[in-house]
Amino acid sequence: MGSSFLTKFAYHTLQQGKSLAGLAHKEVSTKLMELVFPDSKSTDLPLKRRLLLDLRKSMQKLENLDWEEAAKGVYPKTQLFDAPWLEWAKNYPLVWLDMPSTWNRRKNQNTRDIPKEIDPKSYPDYYLQNFHHQTDGYLSDHSAELYDIQVEILFNGTADSMRRRVISPLKQGLANFKDVQANNIRVLDVATGTGRTLQQLKSALPKLDLYGIDLSGSYLKQASKHLSKCKGELVQLTKENAEKMSFESNSINGITCVFLLHELPREARQNVINECFRVLKPGGVFVLADSIQLSDSPQFSPVMENFHKVFHEPYYRDYIIDDIEARLANAGFTNTSAESHFMTRVWKTIKAKNN
Repeated sequence: MGSSFLTKFAYHTLQQGKSLAGLAHKEVSTKLMELVFPDSKSTDLPLKRRLLLDLRKSMQKLENLDWEEAAKGVYPKTQLFDAPWLEWAKNYPLVWLDMPSTWNRRKNQNTRDIPKEIDPKSYPDYYLQNFHHQTDGYLSDHSAELYDIQVEILFNGTADSMRRRVISPLKQGLANFKDVQANNIRVLDVATGTGRTLQQLKSALPKLDLYGIDLSGSYLKQASKHLSKCKGELVQLTKENAEKMSFESNSINGITCVFLLHELPREARQNVINECFRVLKPGGVFVLADSIQLSDSPQFSPVMENFHKVFHEPYYRDYIIDDIEARLANAGFTNTSAESHFMTRVWKTIKAKNN
C-alpha cells in the first residue's frame, strides 16, 4: 500500500514538473523570439481564464486515467517513468540552438526548407515541408533526434500519456483473437516516427509480433536505436508510404496510428484508412489517435486555431472539421467508438468478420 502510494505520488510529481517545464520553456522562448524579431506580431487568439481552467482540468483527468490504467495492469507502472532522460538532457541545448532558424522560417513563411540531398521523387509532395517549422521537416537525423523532446514540450509533458490511450482499446480489440497464440498476433504501428508508441506497446504486450512503418529513414533509425534496447524479439521496421503498404491483405490483427491524419490532405487521409482496412484481418482492430476536433471539443477551439497559426500545419484546419467516423465507415469499418483525452481524440473500430 505504501509502495503504491509513493509510486503514485512520484508519477504525479513528475507530470507536474514536466508541465511546468513545458510552460516555462514556451514562455521564455516566446519572449526571446519577440526580442530577436521585434516586428513579428502574435496572431494568437487570447485564452480566457475559464478556458485555461478547462484545459487544466482536462490535463488532470488524463493524468488520473493514465495512473488508473497502469494500476489496473493495462500497462506496467514502470512505463509511466520510461523516457530517454539522458538523451533529452543532451538534446535540450540543441533545441535552443535550433530556435533562431525555426523563428526565421516562421517569420518568412519558408515552409519548403528541406535538405538538398533529398530526392523529392521519393516522397509525396505533401510530405516535403517543414511541419511545425522544424529544421529539415521529417527528413534528417537532426530532426529525428530533437522530435520527442520537442513534442513533450509542446504538450507540457503529456505526449506519452496521450499516446498510451491506444493501448486499452487495442487490447480490447485483440480479444477477438483470444484463441491465437500471442506470438502469432501481428500488430502494426502506422507512421511510427521515433517509435515511442511501439516502445509502449512492447512494454504492455511483450509477446506480440510488432511492426512499424514510416516514410522517414532518419526517424526509423531513431526508432530502431530505442527499440533495440527493449527486451524480447526485435520489432520489424520498414520505410514505406502508409497510402500503399507492402503488407498482404488480411494479414494484420491490430493497427495503431498516432498523430498522423492531421498532417495529411483529405485524399491521403482516406487512402491511409483504406489501406489499414485492407491489411487487417477480419475481426481486426484499428485504433487511431490524433488531435481533438471542433465537433467533439468545441470549447477548445481557440487552442486548435492557435495551433494552426503558430505551427506550420497545412492540413490541420481541414482535419479539425473532417468527419473521421464517416471516413472509417467509407473504408468498411464497423462498431466505431471514440473518446477524447485532453488534446487527443481516440477512435477504435473493427473490420467485421464477414469481410
